[in-house]
Amino acid sequence: MTRKILIVEDDASTADYLAKGMAEAGYAVERCGNGRDGLFLASEGIFDLIVADRMLPGLDGLAMVSAVRAAGITTPVLMLTALASVDDRVDGLRAGADDYLCKPFSFAELFARVDALFRRAERSGGERQRTRLTVGDLEIDLLARTVTRAGRVVPLGAREFSLLEFLARHAGQVVTRTMMLEKIWNYHFDPGSNVVDVHIGRLRRKLEEGFATPILHTVRGAGYRLAA
Repeated sequence: MTRKILIVEDDASTADYLAKGMAEAGYAVERCGNGRDGLFLASEGIFDLIVADRMLPGLDGLAMVSAVRAAGITTPVLMLTALASVDDRVDGLRAGADDYLCKPFSFAELFARVDALFRRAERSGGERQRTRLTVGDLEIDLLARTVTRAGRVVPLGAREFSLLEFLARHAGQVVTRTMMLEKIWNYHFDPGSNVVDVHIGRLRRKLEEGFATPILHTVRGAGYRLAA
């Protein structure tokens, strides 16, 4: 399974250099240029590693990593920075980074640190946890792409599965229609249709039919929340 790496770097040349090297090494790479977008993407919980610059616009790297950890996201974080003092490294590690690499760096050292972080995550059971999402009695197997509730198989189409996975990764949080349009349908504008509500209605019927307890809730005027 190809590992996914999120690069959060505002310097375009550095980001290009990192993305090219990571892709050549066989990793799937997604990138963004500011801390706020980095926090949003990291919070999806779909990445195996986050490589983040410390000095970012919008939200600096320390604040971004702290917010990621506060949200319960355990994805390993490798922080890159030109700030090389001991105090700077300590601040990064205390914010929640797992490792700290100073600029300029060599790819040989970068890959050695990346491999070490992956090994550490595997030993702690992180790989197994990322293949399953659980919300109450609902279980989603991301590898087999199956869904069960209280042991009963819930058959879903591809779009419904993607929608449920997105909701489950934000379990307990309100997910807006705009977020779903962008992530599931790749719409970065309002299409003026009720496509989200229609799919949510179908998904809710499949998840709740025959069960006394609702699990997919409408938050009036805001969006939807998946919660036991």
